[in-house]
Order: sequence, then C-alpha cells, then structure tokens
Amino acid sequence: MKYTKCNFAMSVLGIIIYVTDLVADIFLSVRYFHNGQYVFGVLTLSFVLCGTLIVQCFSYSWLKDDLKKTGQENEHYFLLLHCFQGGVFTRYWFALRKGYDVVFKHSKRTSNFMEEKPDPHREAIDIATDLSMLRLFETYLEGCPQLILQLYAFLERGQANLSQYAVILISCCAISWSTVDYQVALRKSLPDKNLLRGVCPKLTYLFYKLFTLLSWTLSIVLLLFVDVKVALFLLLFLWIIGFIWAFIKQTKFCNSLSMEFLYRAVVGVILVFTFFNIKGQDTKCPMSCYYTVRVLGTLGILTVFWAYPLSIFNSEYFIPISAIVILALLLGIVFLTVYYGVFHPNRNIEAQHDETDGKSVQRDCRMRYFLMD
Repeated sequence: MKYTKCNFAMSVLGIIIYVTDLVADIFLSVRYFHNGQYVFGVLTLSFVLCGTLIVQCFSYSWLKDDLKKTGQENEHYFLLLHCFQGGVFTRYWFALRKGYDVVFKHSKRTSNFMEEKPDPHREAIDIATDLSMLRLFETYLEGCPQLILQLYAFLERGQANLSQYAVILISCCAISWSTVDYQVALRKSLPDKNLLRGVCPKLTYLFYKLFTLLSWTLSIVLLLFVDVKVALFLLLFLWIIGFIWAFIKQTKFCNSLSMEFLYRAVVGVILVFTFFNIKGQDTKCPMSCYYTVRVLGTLGILTVFWAYPLSIFNSEYFIPISAIVILALLLGIVFLTVYYGVFHPNRNIEAQHDETDGKSVQRDCRMRYFLMD
C-alpha cells in the first residue's frame, strides 16, 4: 500500500480546513460578545472547547499507547502539549513532514535490502488515519452542533453577517471533507478492506452523508423554534439510545475502560446525526431502521411546525426551508441507495459483512475496531 501525492494533498487541505474552521468559530464568538449576544457567544465557544478537549483526550491516549509500544518515556512532554490544545497541530506537523518525506524524498532514495526498516508508506498512512479519526470526532462533536446553532441564529434574526455565513459554509465543508477523508484513509489503512476507488463512489458517498445530514440539521433547527426544551430532550433521547446501542454491541476501541466509556459517548453523538456501523455485522437491518426513524422524525417535525403558531420565526423562510428539508432527505436516500447498490466496495463480495470494525486483522486496534460504513 502506497502513500501517494493525492494523500499528501488531502492532508494539506485537511489542515487548511481545520485552521480556517477554528479561526472562524473563535472570530464569530468574539463578534457575538462584542454585539452583546452573550448566549450565542458562550455556546459557540463552548462547542469549540468541548470538541477540542475530547479530541485532545483521544489524541493523547493514542500517543501514550504508541510511546509505550516503542519504549519511549517522554509522554509527559506530550501531555503538556495536549493540555495547551496543541496535540492535533503536532499530529498534522508529523503527518505533513512524514508524508512529504515519503512522497517527494523516499522515492528517490535507493532501497537498502540488507537492512530491515519499517515501511515508510505504512507509517505515513497510519499517521494520516489517526488524524482522519480525530477530525471525524471533531466534526460531529463541534461542527454539527455549531451548524445547528448558526442556522438557528440566522433564521431567528432573518439576516446574517459575513462571519456567520463563513462559519456555516466552513462547517459544511469541514463535515463533508472529514467524512470522505475518513472513509478513504481508514479503508487504506486496513489491508483486508477494499479501497474506495474513483471519483463517483466518493462523490456519491459524500452527497449521501451531506444531504441526509442537512435535512436532519434543518429539522432540528425548526424544532428549536417550536420549543427549545423539546428539541434538547429529543437530542438527549437519541444520544442515550446511541450510547446504549454502543454498550450493547460491546465496542472495543480503547485500551482503558474510561476512554472506552468516552468513546461510546462520542458514538452516541455521531449516531444522533448520521449512521455508522459500530460493529462487524450486516448493516441492512440497522440502517433501514435508522433511516426509517429519521424519515418519520423529519416528517413529524415538519407537521408540528406547520401546526404550531410562531411569531418569532420569519414565515417567509418556512416554505423554502420545508422544501429544502424534504428535497435533501429524498436526495440523501437516493444517493444512499446508489452508493450501496452500485459503488460500495464490498457489493460483489459474497458471505462478508458490509463493513466491520472488529475483524481479526493484525493492525492497531484504532483501525480494526473503529466505526465503518
């Protein structure tokens, strides 16, 4: 398996999106405070801090495990680095440095067959895969809630400033990019998995995730206008169901019980927004149930919103938003069907699960026990 220039370019684009997303969120929170909108400012900053802290926890936990395997003892330095929220940036630095060395320098060197060395391509792929996992965590812990908040703020006021538009646009780009990058990187890191090859499969997968997520996000925003408490209760209820589901499936992602508990909590958050197979099994039944509930929930929210008299919401937006919700949901289901019926890497393989995060592959547990789709 080779680490290519395309993989290196994806890492470069990933750090650009990550930094831009972080800067835009912080700038918008400062603007909220400056305008006296303290609730929106606190929530915007809280989503950033919450997502970042959890990502730093996983990053340090994985790094500590890696250091133990190599016999290194400088984990306290890295702990301090992660406490100052520098873990992800450090990982990007290592990923870009290693990737550049493999792509632009290693290929020009003469191989030394007398000396056995670790495969540099394998190392670069593993580093990139760790980053894609962390970005996926950050996307659903910070990006999705941030998108809901900014859409709510935009619809409540009936207008948005440039920074709000920027955060909404960047959040959509970050969600889309991290989802596709995650699938590409994870499949490449596992030798027993078929690669997601070609532009069409990747675009189909991207549109399936993006449209279903957009429909659900806008539905949650509409429910927030009906009753904030009801919307928060629904999100909490869905998170509890996802959290319990992860316990029932007995995920084995982390080495420690505390980190595994945190991982299952994160899985619960991800399942609130989109479907992932959290255990090696046939996904047809769970996915069918998941999106059946999603369709019924979306239609229920639209029905309640139509019947509920709202004075705070600009009625001019409701008809186009309702149309967008329904159209995005239909398009998402169509792209889902096309992806699994035509482009799925395992579609022609008999007697094999759709995806698995638990097959006995002699690779790092982060790769063989993580979410797949």
